[in-house]
Amino acid sequence: MKKTRSRALASSAKNSAVAKTVEEYLAGVPEPARSTLNKVRAVIRSVVPAETTEVISYRIPAFKSPKGMLVWYAAFSDHCSLFPTASVIGKFKEELKDFRVSKGTVHFAVDKPLPAALLKKMVKTRIAEMESKKRR
Repeated sequence: MKKTRSRALASSAKNSAVAKTVEEYLAGVPEPARSTLNKVRAVIRSVVPAETTEVISYRIPAFKSPKGMLVWYAAFSDHCSLFPTASVIGKFKEELKDFRVSKGTVHFAVDKPLPAALLKKMVKTRIAEMESKKRR
């Protein structure tokens, strides 16, 4: 019983420090990762539909369209990540061969964002996926 109680207290203490906005999240990210994420954010903003909003989802920044979540991005101690979904990563396997990838994540250096052209193509592909799913 005590363990459960202490976990609950610990998790509620963590929640008080969780960013509620993308700006709060980015303010807590040290350089050079903050600048890298700001570049990623700007590239994504340049291609998403006007009605897309920026939110915190799963404790990390994300872009949400009226049709659903588009992509997430985050900074970690030794890398930054883009979470465009597994299907998008599958379509760009060849172009992502120089990056560490897992099922739904692309890892890149904290001081070097993904190439803007590739990032734009990936986000546009994700948008197209969402559009086609809603039409069915």
